[in-house]
Amino acid sequence: MEPERGGLLETGARRLVKPVIVAAIPAYNEEKTIARIILLARRHVDRVVVCDDGSRDLTASLAEELGADVIKHGKNLGKGAAFKSLFGRALELDADVVVTLDADGQHDPGEIPHLVKPVLSGDADVVVGSRFLGGKNEMPLYRRLGSRVLNGLVNRFGEEKVSDTQSGFRAYNRKALLEIDVTARGIGVDSEILMKAYGNDVKIKEVPISCRFKGVEGSTYNPLRHGIDVVTSIIKYASERNPLLTFGLPGTAILFAGLLLLIYVLQIYFSTKEFALGYMLTSMIAITTGVFAVFTAIILHAISTLKERVRN
Repeated sequence: MEPERGGLLETGARRLVKPVIVAAIPAYNEEKTIARIILLARRHVDRVVVCDDGSRDLTASLAEELGADVIKHGKNLGKGAAFKSLFGRALELDADVVVTLDADGQHDPGEIPHLVKPVLSGDADVVVGSRFLGGKNEMPLYRRLGSRVLNGLVNRFGEEKVSDTQSGFRAYNRKALLEIDVTARGIGVDSEILMKAYGNDVKIKEVPISCRFKGVEGSTYNPLRHGIDVVTSIIKYASERNPLLTFGLPGTAILFAGLLLLIYVLQIYFSTKEFALGYMLTSMIAITTGVFAVFTAIILHAISTLKERVRN
């Protein structure tokens, strides 16, 4: 009888089969740290897969010399694109658990067993390593504050509140990889994955991890770019999930305001015979914007409904 996924094999009596654990590492110009991360990760996983996202240094060569399975992007496409390639390769390798971690040394590969434990026990489909639940955390204050804001935005889409929505140190089971379609190309991918997990039957759990920032070169993206990328992912997801609320409601409000302003302009004209050009232009812009937003909402809603029917 064929092996069952999840680590069981029938041979007259059931016996345990060791699950396949794969470390997935996105990397961009990380020649100074990639070797150490691969060597430490290999102690706790069966395979290491590195996505060299258009590096201009020796990242790919070093990873290959150390036995990692290396995926090469011809140019820098972003963390989301790297994740898509890594998850695809992990599924090809029949991975039971995939652990994502950064290549810059921010995460401690020695904590991988702690991270995968809830997945292996069946308590979670996705485990997020939280930098705010304890352990050594060197995150600067301004990044802590920024993370709190982003946490609040992302957590609006789910009942389960995650304390560290921006953590890239995570473990996924096969079900999660199949359920969650990665479309974000940049750093917003971590938020996108959680939001899509909220929208599917995916169990999420957090475990505390440590975090290094001091002495870690290029450990994080520019905070402003990071925030913009996450907000863009949130807007994109919200528009896909509920376009009528995301675009339709604001569009209707803007359209209504534009019409009220137009009425006010006409009242001025009939009472004074003067044409309020500035108000008129503002009214036309508001009406045009409102109509465009409402029609966009209707079209996206129709597409979303059609996709849902095809899926079912």
